[in-house]
Amino acid sequence: MVTVLEQEFFLSEILGRRVFVKKRRIGRVSDLAIVETSKLPEVTHMVISRPFGHPSLTVPWDKVLLISNNEVVLDIDTEATKQYERAPQEQLILLHDHILDKKILDMDDHEVEIVYDVKLAFQGGKLHATEVDFSHYRALRRLGLRKLARLLTSRNKEARVSWLYVQSLPEQLGSFAGNIKLKVPKAGLSEIHPVDLADILEELEGGQRVALFNALDAEQASETLEEVEPRVQRELIRAIEKERAAVLINEMSPAQAADILAILPRDEAGAILKLIDRDISSKVEHIIGEHTEQILLYASLELIKLPATTQADEVLDRYRELATGKNVVTYIYITDDADTLKGVVDLRDIVGAEPGQTLGDIMTEHVIALPKDASLRDAVMLFERYNFRALPITDENDRLLGAVSSRDVRNLRPRLA
Repeated sequence: MVTVLEQEFFLSEILGRRVFVKKRRIGRVSDLAIVETSKLPEVTHMVISRPFGHPSLTVPWDKVLLISNNEVVLDIDTEATKQYERAPQEQLILLHDHILDKKILDMDDHEVEIVYDVKLAFQGGKLHATEVDFSHYRALRRLGLRKLARLLTSRNKEARVSWLYVQSLPEQLGSFAGNIKLKVPKAGLSEIHPVDLADILEELEGGQRVALFNALDAEQASETLEEVEPRVQRELIRAIEKERAAVLINEMSPAQAADILAILPRDEAGAILKLIDRDISSKVEHIIGEHTEQILLYASLELIKLPATTQADEVLDRYRELATGKNVVTYIYITDDADTLKGVVDLRDIVGAEPGQTLGDIMTEHVIALPKDASLRDAVMLFERYNFRALPITDENDRLLGAVSSRDVRNLRPRLA
């Protein structure tokens, strides 16, 4: 089994790494090959370029012994490298050659973006391609402009599409036109994650943007509104009816609603606040006016919690149903009958679970949680330290009281200065 220092990384970060057989350096990583046999494609081979005119090696992934921050070690005999000079009989799909720098098209051939990188993650001991990345941050990093990337772009801005939305590539790559296609049309956006949809909305012209946004149902429109940049949020909220805006705001946590309403003129925000649930509006007004640091005020009860005996396969089958109406959907919280928090499972671990495994089998038992009397500052510090997407909140008896999403606090950080 391969030993790794990171459970997930980007293709561009491993390309060019030095490759060793024992202590002898034999070349550098030039590509990774995948096979599309499951929901997420699995890496099957590593392609290694060698100097001085030696042919490249195509080494099966099970021969990779170690991946560190700057090198790869293979578990093969130095004298046996010749057998890997010829590619295997099956045709390989190469992430660098066939995926990077290709256009992403939807089913109707509308251009969405360009693939600048591919995110890779270990799941169940296997390496999978999980997302295609089209952020300008990754593009600048590939050019070696790391400082400029940090200066001009936000590293935390999501600009990716899950591989679950990518169509299978042609079996005959000789006919591959060089474009990556999504499984959904731009007009059928109900299947696209709100993060991805927000990026598409930001690229459209004003009239097209509003028309597309109005075509979304309330839940998806609310989730997408949380993800778009403030300039677009303001434009969309002011372009739709106040009653519809109130419906969308009602779908959000108080922290999310406060972030959006705080960018509007006071009279417009006040008109919407009068139309939403009084309990929510009072919390929103408190956040906007007092900038309180009580973390429970930012908590959401809309999360997924299940018993440890639940089958991982069942969660995948029911995920759309389980996630509907929830504010925290990337983690499954494992609780008992008394709501005591027993563990947490990342959605990606569920995708990679073996048949028959339960949530109890794959959960992380040592859960990083916020106490109920924690402050907003405490939450920000934990998010910065661990890079979690959400944190559970528990009482002195470890009873789950709610969870706070990183997106709920990230825009409030300037208030903490």
